[in-house]
Amino acid sequence: MTKKQIALNAVEALKKEYPDAICSLVYTDPLHLLIATRLAAQCTDARVNMVTPALFERFPDAKSFAEATEQDVAEYIKSCGLYKTKSRDIVAMAKKLTDDYNGKVPDNIEDLTSLPGIGRKTANLIIGDVYGKPAVVVDTHCIRITRRLGLHELKDAKRIEFILRDLLPPEESNDFCHRIVLHGRAVCDARKPKCEECCMKDFCSKNI
Repeated sequence: MTKKQIALNAVEALKKEYPDAICSLVYTDPLHLLIATRLAAQCTDARVNMVTPALFERFPDAKSFAEATEQDVAEYIKSCGLYKTKSRDIVAMAKKLTDDYNGKVPDNIEDLTSLPGIGRKTANLIIGDVYGKPAVVVDTHCIRITRRLGLHELKDAKRIEFILRDLLPPEESNDFCHRIVLHGRAVCDARKPKCEECCMKDFCSKNI
């Protein structure tokens, strides 16, 4: 079985297992998703969702974040961990959005990754979820599971992203990545994968 065939099988198996491929971060506009994703680094999505309502009520747009101090923002996000670094990035990001993009979140990878604290993973999430373009969000679940499937033998997220772009149907790539996260949390655990329960066990290289 070729890597392309494995990828297509994975798309279909995950689609049946997790028909609702949605982002677990709660947001109402592009800026909120951008900031929520930054907060989610080394923090659970559930914790971020607890923090963001008060944060966005206090700072509803890029202008209000840009005019805030790092300490102002930090007060709302302390429970997310690494809050000093995150508050610094959020304020700097908002200033750049206000100065260079009229307060609007860009719709392309190059501009998004020019923002402080924003890497390709977050940029792809915005591109896919907000703007509906083909995107491959490579997080730890994606790296682990696609490697177990035999689609690559890498650990470098950027290289994996481009491999998956070649293997996945563009219109399925964004939802595939959401489903991979759900599967990683429910079944394909990093330490104790439940292979006997896996919807991909028949073609996963870990079982072959």
